Amino acid sequence: MGQTARALHAVAWVTWASLVPFAAHAQPPAVERYTGMAEASAAAMLDAQHFVVADDECNVLRVYRAGQAAPVGQPVDLRQFLGAGAKASDIEGAARVGDVVYWISSHSLTGNKGKFLEGRHRIFATKIEPGAGAAPTVRPTGEPFKRLLQELIAAPALQGLKLGKAAKKKPEQEDGLNIEGLAATPEGGLLIGFRNPLSQGKAILVPLANPADVIKGAKPAFADPVLLDLGGRGVRSIERAADQYLIVAGPVADAGGFALYQWSGKPLEAPRLRAELAPGFHAEAAFNFDGQQLMLLSDDGANSAEVECGAAPKTGQRFRAMRIKLN
Repeated sequence: MGQTARALHAVAWVTWASLVPFAAHAQPPAVERYTGMAEASAAAMLDAQHFVVADDECNVLRVYRAGQAAPVGQPVDLRQFLGAGAKASDIEGAARVGDVVYWISSHSLTGNKGKFLEGRHRIFATKIEPGAGAAPTVRPTGEPFKRLLQELIAAPALQGLKLGKAAKKKPEQEDGLNIEGLAATPEGGLLIGFRNPLSQGKAILVPLANPADVIKGAKPAFADPVLLDLGGRGVRSIERAADQYLIVAGPVADAGGFALYQWSGKPLEAPRLRAELAPGFHAEAAFNFDGQQLMLLSDDGANSAEVECGAAPKTGQRFRAMRIKLN
């Protein structure tokens, strides 16, 4: 992503005036820093104070208490459950439906060599376990579904997206394939957000009606795709908050800025730009913190040396977060 170590310590900002009506005041949000990973790629709220985060370079989830830098409790090791071997599944999106958190991987080729890795093709779920006098956690539930890409490519409603052709390209190549967003719908379904490809210059959302059945092995039920004008950007994260969706939009490749959009959820209504995010803040995870704040997490992997999953230096890695008031 081409960011320097200096950027990691810079104060992130948004064009705060453009957040109205979200902003109740003119002060920019404070930046929080959390340890234990750098590549924060997907997250979900567990209770009023705790959230769970995925690292796209490790098949391990970590739980954090808001405002406390170090993770709490034990890491949730998904390696055996996901069956991806020693390779990371590239988890990129999360969405909470009731007491279940769904997760989705990129379903892309590798970025450097354009190699197909079967372990990067997963949609799966974890169930929230409240903490008995301790922090809550999550545990795998159901079975990872491994055929989502094939089903997306074959779905009659999605033929116009040419996903089969996109899947043969590197994820950040023009018209390549890369999934990074996941959001819950009011009906208990999911919206799958594509960073790449774009369709007619617009970002792609694919509705999945039956995720609870999919993690039991059922065939996915897709509806017609939704195309959104995000200024030539793709979906980097999407989160439902009350009767609206908040979308983090970012470049399909590395170069370009990030922005926050508000969308009604109605396919024929255009999203509205709410804020341009600061250069260097790569918001790749967003979740509804407490009904009144949106938490944005930055994937700061470009500012850290590569560290083997489970190695001691991993605990010293950091990612940034900031909270934005919703009203």
